[in-house]
Amino acid sequence: MSSTDSPRPCSVPASVPGEPARAGERLREVRLAGYTLAVRSRAPDRADLPPALYVHGLGGSSDNWSPLMAQLTDVVDGEAVDLPGFGFSPPPEDGTYSLASHARAVVRLIEAGGRGPVHLFGNSMGGAVVTRVAAARPDLVRTVTLVSPALPEVPPQRTALPTALLAVPGVTRLFRRLTRDWTAERRTHELLALCYGDPTRVDPGHLAAAVAEFERRLALPYFWDVLAHSARGVVDSYTLGGQHSLWRQAERVLAPTLLVYGMRDQLISLRMARRAQAAFRDARLLTLLDAGHVAMMEYPEAVARAFRDLLNDLELRAKVEPVESDEAEGAPGRRPARPTGPAAEQGASRGAAARG
Repeated sequence: MSSTDSPRPCSVPASVPGEPARAGERLREVRLAGYTLAVRSRAPDRADLPPALYVHGLGGSSDNWSPLMAQLTDVVDGEAVDLPGFGFSPPPEDGTYSLASHARAVVRLIEAGGRGPVHLFGNSMGGAVVTRVAAARPDLVRTVTLVSPALPEVPPQRTALPTALLAVPGVTRLFRRLTRDWTAERRTHELLALCYGDPTRVDPGHLAAAVAEFERRLALPYFWDVLAHSARGVVDSYTLGGQHSLWRQAERVLAPTLLVYGMRDQLISLRMARRAQAAFRDARLLTLLDAGHVAMMEYPEAVARAFRDLLNDLELRAKVEPVESDEAEGAPGRRPARPTGPAAEQGASRGAAARG
């Protein structure tokens, strides 16, 4: 049994009280073996669309995916999860926040809903989680879309060091003491300045909601522990070697993969984009000139376009697959080339389009 395999889970959906879900969204609670997860969803345009699951990053929540979810209701039936201890999900029963534990929660959620295989999306830490899931359980995954995935980068870029330091024992306590006079509004602005390429793009209404959400989270008794232990889980994953290395697991991902990087990302260096494109077997790269760490929030239209291009490429590929079968039998034929269409790397043009 792999690190993300699990016994047969059971799911008991229930509403999440007091959640100010965005218009058109629903937030429900799903109880699984070892986890209780809040799951955000938006009704698809049609009942027969394939399922998708969105996984947020460190300090984030399912709400981070709302802009992109709204863009893709015509092609997927989307759900976004609050990982254990984040958003409206309580901590896991065993108190473990390793990437393997987060991946196990994602696997159990997919299995419990009977929704696999799914189009799997991940941002930052969520991108590392999704990579583990796709490598260990290819049967549950149709495609993978990674937005600034937290794959090992040693040494990290200078602007990412304060975030990495959260993993060091005692640093979180020190940071809390040093920032005890900060308001939720200031904390939110600091976070946006770190994650966005251009924080002024944030809608005032969404900014107010983000401040209110930060105030709610700060009142949770486990807020800082979850942040510190999850950061430690990411850093610990960088030290793993052999088959447990995230780069080795990226090489094992069979699903077609869309990689999205922002040139203004202060947490994940753009230099990692090339390495990721080489590591994943079937990868397309989208580079956005003005995006930071959360391109799906800053430029959801551009990311949605690239994902649709990925789906179109797969449709075209399916039409030429019989050629591969003929080739295997000795008949003349040509194996489809690695995709180079609209969803392949077109960083400058995509970035310019997003900017406009």
